[in-house]
Amino acid sequence: MATMQTPERDIVDDHVARWARFWQDNPAYAAEVEGALVRMGHILRQSRRRDAAAFAGSDFTIEDYKTLHVLMVQPYPTEATPAQLAEAANVTRAAMTSRLDRLVAAELVTREVDAADRRRVLVRPTAAGRAAWDRYIFEGMAREQRLLHALSLDELGQLNALLRKVMLSIDG
Repeated sequence: MATMQTPERDIVDDHVARWARFWQDNPAYAAEVEGALVRMGHILRQSRRRDAAAFAGSDFTIEDYKTLHVLMVQPYPTEATPAQLAEAANVTRAAMTSRLDRLVAAELVTREVDAADRRRVLVRPTAAGRAAWDRYIFEGMAREQRLLHALSLDELGQLNALLRKVMLSIDG
């Protein structure tokens, strides 16, 4: 006769169990929803911590990388205004100006007045900026893959399908 193995427990199981004892008679408490959201939050925090650690002690900061990233992947790759970059990076225009000052000083981007409209400033990556982005994007992809290494390709597909379903219900 085969014995059924008990699934491993993680720190979220303890959290959910504490809440379940507290709210056991309240039908509004949904242990599976609590567990899923807390786990997703934990995974995202771990991802952010690993990204921050990858840039610690470097002259090239995570903010530098994120700024180059939005420049390289925003709707008009390799050219944008500071305002477009600020919106894409979800930072204030003042914060973007500070970021761009650093990147211009490091010769990773250029900031030039638009010849067609002298009121506009265009930001473009330099060859060194593209090379830095290339390096860090692939390092970041490797960190992300290590973070989710416990899942098989099929399981990642299932996870994506389930998260897509949730996203569509939120956005719909």
